[in-house]
Amino acid sequence: ALRLSYLRAGGCDPAVLEQLLRLQVEATTLEKRTAELCGSRRMGTLAPQPTTEVPPAVLAEPPGTGTQGLDATLLAMELENQRLEDELLALKVRRKRRADAGSQVAQRHAEELAQLQAEVGMLRCHVEQTGPRLPPAILPPPVAPPLLP
Repeated sequence: ALRLSYLRAGGCDPAVLEQLLRLQVEATTLEKRTAELCGSRRMGTLAPQPTTEVPPAVLAEPPGTGTQGLDATLLAMELENQRLEDELLALKVRRKRRADAGSQVAQRHAEELAQLQAEVGMLRCHVEQTGPRLPPAILPPPVAPPLLP
Protein backbone atom coordinates (compact mmCIF):
# COMPACT_ATOMS: atom_id res chain seq x y z
CA ALA A 1 0.00 0.00 0.00
CA LEU A 2 2.88 2.34 0.77
CA ARG A 3 4.55 1.70 -2.59
CA LEU A 4 1.27 2.11 -4.45
CA SER A 5 0.64 5.39 -2.66
CA TYR A 6 4.15 6.55 -3.54
CA LEU A 7 3.67 5.67 -7.22
CA ARG A 8 0.24 7.27 -7.43
CA ALA A 9 1.68 10.48 -5.96
CA GLY A 10 4.12 10.55 -8.88
CA GLY A 11 7.15 9.05 -7.14
CA CYS A 12 9.58 7.32 -9.47
CA ASP A 13 12.95 7.26 -7.68
CA PRO A 14 14.42 3.77 -8.29
CA ALA A 15 16.27 3.78 -4.95
CA VAL A 16 13.05 4.50 -3.05
CA LEU A 17 11.16 1.83 -5.03
CA GLU A 18 13.90 -0.70 -4.32
CA GLN A 19 13.84 0.14 -0.60
CA LEU A 20 10.05 -0.22 -0.53
CA LEU A 21 10.37 -3.60 -2.24
CA ARG A 22 12.95 -4.77 0.31
CA LEU A 23 10.71 -3.62 3.17
CA GLN A 24 7.79 -5.50 1.65
CA VAL A 25 9.86 -8.68 1.31
CA GLU A 26 11.04 -8.34 4.91
CA ALA A 27 7.51 -7.70 6.20
CA THR A 28 6.13 -10.69 4.31
CA THR A 29 8.92 -12.89 5.66
CA LEU A 30 8.22 -11.74 9.22
CA GLU A 31 4.48 -12.32 8.79
CA LYS A 32 5.15 -15.81 7.46
CA ARG A 33 7.45 -16.62 10.38
CA THR A 34 4.89 -15.30 12.86
CA ALA A 35 2.18 -17.42 11.29
CA GLU A 36 4.43 -20.52 11.40
CA LEU A 37 5.41 -19.75 15.00
CA CYS A 38 1.77 -19.36 16.07
CA GLY A 39 0.90 -22.61 14.28
CA SER A 40 3.67 -24.56 16.04
CA ARG A 41 2.62 -23.21 19.48
CA ARG A 42 -0.90 -24.43 18.88
CA MET A 43 0.52 -27.88 18.22
CA GLY A 44 2.27 -27.79 21.58
CA THR A 45 5.84 -27.90 20.32
CA LEU A 46 8.14 -25.10 19.47
CA ALA A 47 10.20 -25.94 16.43
CA PRO A 48 13.25 -23.78 15.85
CA GLN A 49 12.70 -21.42 12.94
CA PRO A 50 15.44 -20.64 10.47
CA THR A 51 16.68 -17.08 10.58
CA THR A 52 17.66 -16.59 6.95
CA GLU A 53 16.56 -13.33 5.40
CA VAL A 54 15.70 -12.89 1.77
CA PRO A 55 18.72 -11.23 0.20
CA PRO A 56 18.31 -8.64 -2.54
CA ALA A 57 20.06 -11.08 -4.89
CA VAL A 58 16.97 -13.31 -4.80
CA LEU A 59 15.55 -11.23 -7.62
CA ALA A 60 18.52 -12.01 -9.83
CA GLU A 61 19.56 -15.53 -8.85
CA PRO A 62 17.38 -18.39 -7.65
CA PRO A 63 18.69 -20.01 -4.46
CA GLY A 64 19.80 -23.62 -4.27
CA THR A 65 17.55 -26.54 -3.51
CA GLY A 66 14.98 -26.45 -0.74
CA THR A 67 11.40 -25.32 -0.44
CA GLN A 68 12.31 -22.28 1.64
CA GLY A 69 14.54 -20.97 -1.12
CA LEU A 70 11.83 -21.61 -3.68
CA ASP A 71 9.26 -19.93 -1.45
CA ALA A 72 11.52 -16.90 -1.05
CA THR A 73 12.13 -16.78 -4.80
CA LEU A 74 8.43 -17.09 -5.52
CA LEU A 75 7.66 -14.37 -3.00
CA ALA A 76 10.29 -12.10 -4.51
CA MET A 77 8.92 -12.70 -8.01
CA GLU A 78 5.38 -11.98 -6.84
CA LEU A 79 6.56 -8.76 -5.19
CA GLU A 80 8.43 -7.74 -8.33
CA ASN A 81 5.32 -8.45 -10.42
CA GLN A 82 3.26 -6.35 -8.02
CA ARG A 83 5.80 -3.53 -8.24
CA LEU A 84 5.68 -3.65 -12.04
CA GLU A 85 1.87 -3.66 -12.00
CA ASP A 86 1.92 -0.64 -9.68
CA GLU A 87 4.37 1.14 -11.96
CA LEU A 88 2.19 0.34 -14.97
CA LEU A 89 -0.86 1.71 -13.17
CA ALA A 90 1.04 4.89 -12.30
CA LEU A 91 2.05 5.33 -15.94
CA LYS A 92 -1.55 4.85 -17.07
CA VAL A 93 -2.75 7.41 -14.52
CA ARG A 94 -0.15 9.94 -15.71
CA ARG A 95 -1.08 9.33 -19.36
CA LYS A 96 -4.78 9.83 -18.57
CA ARG A 97 -4.03 13.05 -16.67
CA ARG A 98 -2.04 14.40 -19.63
CA ALA A 99 -4.81 13.43 -22.06
CA ASP A 100 -7.42 15.07 -19.84
CA ALA A 101 -5.34 18.24 -19.59
CA GLY A 102 -4.88 18.31 -23.38
CA SER A 103 -8.60 17.84 -24.01
CA GLN A 104 -9.43 20.62 -21.55
CA VAL A 105 -7.10 23.01 -23.38
CA ALA A 106 -8.63 22.00 -26.73
CA GLN A 107 -12.13 22.51 -25.34
CA ARG A 108 -11.18 25.97 -24.03
CA HIS A 109 -9.76 26.92 -27.44
CA ALA A 110 -12.91 25.68 -29.19
CA GLU A 111 -15.07 27.77 -26.85
CA GLU A 112 -12.96 30.89 -27.50
CA LEU A 113 -13.13 30.29 -31.25
CA ALA A 114 -16.93 29.91 -31.11
CA GLN A 115 -17.19 33.14 -29.12
CA LEU A 116 -15.04 35.04 -31.64
CA GLN A 117 -17.06 33.65 -34.55
CA ALA A 118 -20.28 34.77 -32.85
CA GLU A 119 -18.87 38.28 -32.39
CA VAL A 120 -17.83 38.45 -36.05
CA GLY A 121 -21.35 37.35 -37.06
CA MET A 122 -22.96 40.03 -34.89
CA LEU A 123 -20.68 42.71 -36.37
CA ARG A 124 -21.54 41.60 -39.92
CA CYS A 125 -25.24 41.69 -39.11
CA HIS A 126 -24.87 45.17 -37.63
CA VAL A 127 -23.05 46.41 -40.73
CA GLU A 128 -25.72 44.93 -43.03
CA GLN A 129 -28.55 46.57 -41.06
CA THR A 130 -27.04 50.05 -40.97
CA GLY A 131 -25.68 49.93 -44.48
CA PRO A 132 -22.34 51.21 -45.61
CA ARG A 133 -21.53 54.54 -44.07
CA LEU A 134 -19.33 56.50 -46.37
CA PRO A 135 -18.40 59.98 -45.32
CA PRO A 136 -19.91 62.71 -47.52
CA ALA A 137 -17.64 63.75 -50.32
CA ILE A 138 -15.93 67.02 -49.65
CA LEU A 139 -15.14 68.74 -52.89
CA PRO A 140 -12.68 71.56 -53.09
CA PRO A 141 -14.14 75.00 -53.89
CA PRO A 142 -14.06 76.01 -57.54
CA VAL A 143 -10.89 77.81 -58.51
CA ALA A 144 -12.31 80.04 -61.26
CA PRO A 145 -15.82 81.32 -62.01
CA PRO A 146 -17.77 79.21 -64.51
CA LEU A 147 -17.34 80.25 -68.19
CA LEU A 148 -20.22 81.72 -70.12
CA PRO A 149 -21.26 79.97 -73.26
